[in-house]
Amino acid sequence: MPLIKEWNPGNYGLAAIWHVTEPEAFFTEHTGVVSDIKNEKRRLERLAGRYLLKHLQEDFPLHAIAPDPHDKPRIDEDKYFFSISHSWPYVAVVVDPEDEAGIDIQCWHPRILGIQHKFLSAEEQEMFGNDEQLVTLAWAAKEAVYKWIGRRGIDFIEHMPITYFAKGDEYSLMIYAKGRQVPMMITVTGVLTENYACAYVTGTEEWAIY
Repeated sequence: MPLIKEWNPGNYGLAAIWHVTEPEAFFTEHTGVVSDIKNEKRRLERLAGRYLLKHLQEDFPLHAIAPDPHDKPRIDEDKYFFSISHSWPYVAVVVDPEDEAGIDIQCWHPRILGIQHKFLSAEEQEMFGNDEQLVTLAWAAKEAVYKWIGRRGIDFIEHMPITYFAKGDEYSLMIYAKGRQVPMMITVTGVLTENYACAYVTGTEEWAIY
């Protein structure tokens, strides 16, 4: 069973990372979900994400998942908030009954430094020192916050500047989310392994405009 990591973010959250090695039949048998996605890897990623939702929350209504007006996946009455991310062959999921959720996983990309200007300001690029792994972590952190916000029209540089970054066994980042009526300071926790970077939202604080 390729469950790589399972943990409890926040007060009520459940999260896990899965390494996909199983055949498609394994996931369809355990979820009852059938996907018509033509690309095999993308199909397996989708099915593995559904499987992880059930693994974390047994009563999760998989067949009730539908996009909201901003294309953020939701279920009826927001019984659970959730976020899914995949970067082949890994899938990461977080489920929370109380708060919005955001998670992202990124395997190493050989050209990440060449495209960092698309999602990091000049100041942020300096903060992460052209380090391939740290830049990937910054990308994952912004993706996690983007999923948490769940709104169209968010610019990764203008609306989500990283204001704080600290190294440790786990990494801590703070992102000032401006793409909302009331801006928020969002805390993100990040993890680096030899295979991927993963980041997930762990706290929020509203910053009112006066």
